[in-house]
Amino acid sequence: MAINFAQQLVNKLQDLGVKRIYGLVGDSLNPLSDAVRNSGIEWIHVRNEEAAAFAAGADSLSTGDLAVCGASCGPGNTHLIQGLYEAHRNGAKVLAIASHIPSPEIGSDFFQSTHPEYIFQECSGYREVVHSAEQGARVLHNALQSTLAGNGVSVMVVPGDVFALDIADTVYTADSAYAQGADKRVFPDPGEAAALVRAINEADTVTMFCGYGARDARDEVFALAEKIKSPIGHSFRGKMFIAHDNPFDVGMSGLLGYGACYEASMDADLFIMVGTDFPYIDWLPHKNVAQIDIDGSHIGRRTPVAYPVIGDVKSVIGNILPHVEEKTDRSFLDRMLTRHAELLEDVVKKYTEPARESRTPIHPELAASVLDQLAADDAYVTVDTGMCNVWSSRYLTPNGRRGEMASYLHGTMANALPMAIGIQAANPGRQVISWSGDGGLGMLMGELLTVKLHNLPVKTVVFNNSSLGMVKLEMTVQGFPDFETDHDHVNYAAVAEAIGIKSFRVEDPKDLEQALSDALSHDGPALVDIVTDPDALSLPPSISWDMLKGFTTAGVKTVLDGGVGRMVNLARRNLRHIGAAASIELK
Repeated sequence: MAINFAQQLVNKLQDLGVKRIYGLVGDSLNPLSDAVRNSGIEWIHVRNEEAAAFAAGADSLSTGDLAVCGASCGPGNTHLIQGLYEAHRNGAKVLAIASHIPSPEIGSDFFQSTHPEYIFQECSGYREVVHSAEQGARVLHNALQSTLAGNGVSVMVVPGDVFALDIADTVYTADSAYAQGADKRVFPDPGEAAALVRAINEADTVTMFCGYGARDARDEVFALAEKIKSPIGHSFRGKMFIAHDNPFDVGMSGLLGYGACYEASMDADLFIMVGTDFPYIDWLPHKNVAQIDIDGSHIGRRTPVAYPVIGDVKSVIGNILPHVEEKTDRSFLDRMLTRHAELLEDVVKKYTEPARESRTPIHPELAASVLDQLAADDAYVTVDTGMCNVWSSRYLTPNGRRGEMASYLHGTMANALPMAIGIQAANPGRQVISWSGDGGLGMLMGELLTVKLHNLPVKTVVFNNSSLGMVKLEMTVQGFPDFETDHDHVNYAAVAEAIGIKSFRVEDPKDLEQALSDALSHDGPALVDIVTDPDALSLPPSISWDMLKGFTTAGVKTVLDGGVGRMVNLARRNLRHIGAAASIELK
C-alpha cells in the first residue's frame, strides 16, 4: 500500500530504533511532524533549532546511536547551522531533516528562500535535495549510511510538497542494512610502524600525549608507557578516558592545562601524539615528534612529524609493542611525576586558604570543588565554553564512569544546556548536569522551557559572575582594556522559578553544599544560581606582555594556574610509587 514519503521516512527511522526527533514544528515541516504524531517517536520541542542540533549531537555521542533533528525552511534551517557544526566536528551520527520551500517555487526568490544544499556544506559529510519520493528513498539510504559509517552529519533537504507525495515501499527502505564499522581496526603500514619502533628504541626519554582517539586503547597505552617509562599527558577531550587511575599521569597541556605535561612534552627526546589532533602549536614540540592517528589527514598539520603512523591507537600499539625494547632507566618518568605532584601541591596551597571558604562573591574554585564532590560517580556533565572549561578541566574528577561533554572542537558558547537536554533524553536514568556560565545560559535561556516542558531532570548549575570572564581575560592578555564584558546581574534562580523549575540561589559560600545537594537529589529539573567572583583570575601586574601574547606561551600557565581539586590525590599516589626517587615531602 502506498504511503507518503514523510511517513515512510518516519517508519524507517523507527525501524532503526530512533526514539526522538529534536526540532520545531511548522510550515514546510508539517507533513513530517504529522507523520511523527502517528508514530512511536517522541518530538522534543526545543525553542531554537540550534539547540535541536546540539541536543541531537549530544544524544548520539552519549549513546553511539543515530539521532535526528529537524527544521523548517529558511530561518529554521539557518538556525540549525551552529549546532550542526558542533555535531559534525565531533563525528556524531546525526540526520538533519531540513525542509524546503515548495518545489515549484525553488529559484523564484520565494518567501523564506535559501539554498540549504549550499549553506550546510561545511557542517555535513553528506547533503542532498530530494526532488521526488522515489529519489528520496535512495537519498535517505545514502544519508543514513554516511552518518552511521562515521562521516559526520547527513542533511536531507526536502521540499514540503515532496514530503506529501505517495510512494510504494522500495528496496532502499524495506531491506537495506547499514555498515557502521563500530569495532573498525586500521592496522599500521609495516614501514611506518618499524620507523616508530626504531625512534622509540633510540630515544633515551619518551613522552606520550593522548587525546580522544586513544579512548578505546587505555590498556595498550599504559602497557607501552610501562615498557618505555613514559609520562602520559592528555588533552582536554582525552582527560576522562586517560587521566583516571593513571600511574604515568602528568596532567594536561594547553591553555587550560595543569601540572608537568608541558615540561614532559618539551624535555623528552621523543614526543608521541597518540590519537590527538591537538591544535595549539605553541604547546607542542617542533622536533622529533611521532603521531598515531586513524585519520591520516590529521598527521603533521599542527607540528612537523618525523614518524607518522596511520592506524587506530589500539592496533598500532598492539603491533609495535612486541618490538619495542624495554627501558630500564625510569629517572625521567620519576622526575616528571615528582614535578607534577610538586606543581599540584603548590596550587592547592594557593587555593585552599580559609578565606576562600568565606569569601563573597563565591570563589569559582570552591564552587567547582563542591560540585565535583557531590556529583554522582556516573554523572554526565556538559560544560559551557569559557571559564566553565577552566574549572571543569581542573575540578571534574575522572573515574572511568563519569562522562563529560564540551564544545571541544568548535568552541561555541551556549552548548551546555542543549547538550544536557539531548543526553538526558537519551539517558533518562542518569544524573545529567549542565555546568553553565551566565553568558552561555543567557544565549539559549529559552531551552529551560524545553527542560520544563518535557520534565527532563537536568540539573543546571550556573556560575554567575555577570561577566564574559574568558573574553575579559583574552582582552587583558592582548593588551586591550576590557569592554562590554560585564552586565547587570541576572537572577537566574528567579527566572527558573517563574518557569516552574525548582531553583536555588547561592550568594553565601556556607549555603553552597546544601543547595547543590538538594538540587542534585531533586526528582525533576533543578537550577542552582551561584554568584561567583568575576575577578577570580585577575592578572598579576608583574607578568609581561611577552609572556602572555596570544594565549600561546608557557607563561600563560601562571595566569590560569588555579586549583586542581582531587586530581592532586592521584599525583600523590603516583609519587609514593617512586620511593627514594621522590624529592619532596608530601603531607
